[in-house]
Amino acid sequence: MKKTLTTPIRDEDLESLNVGDVVYLTGTLVTCRDVAHRRLIELGRELPVDLQGGAIFHAGPIVRQKDDGEYEMVSIGPTTSMRMEKFEKEFIRRTGVKLIVGKGGMGPETQEGCVENKAVHAIFPGGCAVLAATKVEKIEAAEWTDLGMPETLWVNRVRDFGPLIISIDTKGKNLIEENKAVFNEKKKPILERINQQVRFIK
Repeated sequence: MKKTLTTPIRDEDLESLNVGDVVYLTGTLVTCRDVAHRRLIELGRELPVDLQGGAIFHAGPIVRQKDDGEYEMVSIGPTTSMRMEKFEKEFIRRTGVKLIVGKGGMGPETQEGCVENKAVHAIFPGGCAVLAATKVEKIEAAEWTDLGMPETLWVNRVRDFGPLIISIDTKGKNLIEENKAVFNEKKKPILERINQQVRFIK
C-alpha cells in the first residue's frame, strides 16, 4: 500500500516507518540547504518559514518567473545531504521539522536528532529533477531571495512527491551506514583474493 505523509506531519505518522520504506509527500515542501542552515545555526537568524511539522528538501532548484509574476518550478533535484550534517541535529531541534529529503545518507549527528525529536531523513533518487518539478503544484512563496536561486527558501505545494526512501528512521536506524557495513564485509574476501594475484603491484 502506498504510504503518503501529509504536512503538518505528526510524531505518530513517523512511528511505523522503517529504513527502506518508500513514502510520498503531499503538502508543503521547503527547499533549504547550506546557507539557510548556516544562517539559522551560526548566525542565529530566525527562519522566515515555519517548519513545525514540516518538510525540507536539500535542493537547488531552477525556477522561472512567469509574466504574471508567479514562479514556476522547472527542475528540482536533490543536493548532497551530508553537507548539512554538522547543522542538521540542531536544525531539527530548533525548527520542529519532521521530514528531511536529500541525496545520499546522513551521519550519526542527524541520526541522534531524528531519535530525540522524532524526525526522519529520506533519499530522493538523483537524476529525476525534472520529474520532481512536475510534482510541484505551486510555488507559494520565496524567502531569502538575496541568497540567489539555488539557496532561496522556495515554499512549494506538492502532491505525491517522491519516491522518498527512508534512510534514517525515528528508532535510530541508518540505512546507508548499515549497508556500508554489509558491503565492507562482503568486500574483504574479494580484496584478499585480488591481493594474492596482484601482490607485485605496490
